[in-house]
Amino acid sequence: MAEIVGKLVRISGPMIAAQGMTGVGMGEMVRVGKLGLLGEVIRIDGDVAYAQVYEDTAGMYLGEPVRALGAPLSIELGPGLLGQTYDGIQRPLIDLQRQAGDFIARGLTSDPLDYKKTWAWTPVAQVGQDVTGGDILGSVPETAHLKHFVMVPPRISGKIKEIKPAGEYTVKDVIAKLDNGKELTMTHMWPVKKARPFRQKLASAVPFVTGQRVLDMLFPITLGGSAIVPGGFGTGKTVVEQQISKFCNADIIIYVGCGERGNEMADVLDEFPHLSDPKTGGPLMNGTVLVVNTSNMPVAAREASVYTGITLGEYYRDQGYSVAMMADSTSRWAEALREISSRLEEMPGEEGYPTYLSARTAEFYERTGRVKCFGSAVQGQEDRTGSLTLVGAVSPAGGDFSEPVTQNSMRVSGGLWALDAKLAYSRHYPSVNWNLSYSLYFKELEPWFRANAPAGWGERRQQAIDLLQRDTELQEIVQLVGPDALQDQERLLLEFARMLKESFLQQNAYSDDDAYSSLEKTGHLLDALLSFYEAAGAALRVGVQLNTVLAHPSREQISRLRELNSTGFIEKKKKVVDDMKAAIEGLKQAVAA
Repeated sequence: MAEIVGKLVRISGPMIAAQGMTGVGMGEMVRVGKLGLLGEVIRIDGDVAYAQVYEDTAGMYLGEPVRALGAPLSIELGPGLLGQTYDGIQRPLIDLQRQAGDFIARGLTSDPLDYKKTWAWTPVAQVGQDVTGGDILGSVPETAHLKHFVMVPPRISGKIKEIKPAGEYTVKDVIAKLDNGKELTMTHMWPVKKARPFRQKLASAVPFVTGQRVLDMLFPITLGGSAIVPGGFGTGKTVVEQQISKFCNADIIIYVGCGERGNEMADVLDEFPHLSDPKTGGPLMNGTVLVVNTSNMPVAAREASVYTGITLGEYYRDQGYSVAMMADSTSRWAEALREISSRLEEMPGEEGYPTYLSARTAEFYERTGRVKCFGSAVQGQEDRTGSLTLVGAVSPAGGDFSEPVTQNSMRVSGGLWALDAKLAYSRHYPSVNWNLSYSLYFKELEPWFRANAPAGWGERRQQAIDLLQRDTELQEIVQLVGPDALQDQERLLLEFARMLKESFLQQNAYSDDDAYSSLEKTGHLLDALLSFYEAAGAALRVGVQLNTVLAHPSREQISRLRELNSTGFIEKKKKVVDDMKAAIEGLKQAVAA
């Protein structure tokens, strides 16, 4: 097929138009200008193709050539992805730095994987075996704790004619040949805007454990679920996503910095390599892929970065792993859509966003889930299953949750972890507003929590939610008439709610013992706090003064349980609770006497 080469006739920021492009397809990649900047066709009008360019178009001039590449935006998938830091179009930033220094020059290219490195290949498929897309050919140890399963690419099938024996091979070596002449390597390309296929989407009944008490107890989501984290400037969206990345129960983390400030991503790049994975003991980066597209990078690349990230997540999901993707933030992606839409002079929707914003958002979130994968089982599993969980930060201007990106995201996600500026400014972290947040997954998760979490998990959760709601109602009354107008039981509830917020809903990210809270510690800590509330309420009913109960040292001891390590927490909690109950019983006996 003849190469399609057009001529640049319009330049409007990140959007260009090229004439003489008859035969080019929607979504096809193009090389723009003499520098060969990468772009994507987003509109076709006769022989004029409009494309969004993923690099800065400054200095280009009309008449420069535009070459069609014949394929959509695709990334290369194979061993060696973990531990890498890419930009939105899968260029390794470390390689780009070696080529051009700290400031990335335009038109640079770099191989996404190391083509010279050899991997210890172990085949599992055999000659004469019929294989289809998703079947496992063999594996290589990608990290010390994670095995990379090399699969037959989707849409390919045949009978194995040859397969390499165990040994050391590069990712570009042919490891298998099919009877139809198809040669397979350890890598394959996949278009990022096309969801990878799976056999069946499954309901999930296993929680996505974050190590953050307010999320795991009050607003849990499932492995394969989705949640959004909206919040205004300074509410801690990035910190929440980084904490979840460090401590969640996913096997692999895909962290996408989409349009975020450079200093925030610099912190991630500096911090993650020095963190250890609590599950394996190895470096956290060994199970992480970073996709970085900061606010000073071209705006069109923001769209590419979120699709690149979720495609990487789907690839490891298809190997049977639990993957978590952190998208920080989807608002920057939506802003990129708005800018390109305005350059195309499309009819604007609400607040200037394109009318297809809701469709794009829904399509993106639909790529999450727990699935039965195509292909053969792994390690004796009857069916290979994997999950892709998405936590998407949203940055509504001024913290206004009624704006389009937040509202569209809420409609398609299963959880809302709403961040509150007032809580953040009062140093309450994570600043999750318990009155606005919700989870649609608790009904599915209830059997799992009943079987695996501390006894009474669901009942204690509901009790805590009810008390927090009652506290909100009483706070409105206090604003009108003051606390002295309340009865002692109501004043106790206000004091207990403050304990709950400070000792349970808050966590100290700088404390080794409090930054992460296991389900065991979370359940028993809430039980201890509620035990104090119930014992104190019983004391008030027999005549003990409220101030006497609140001034007792046992209250402070209960509050300090959060500072204890998860190891042996149950025994320590039991002693403190028993001492508290004995002390309050003594107060009741003193009144009776």
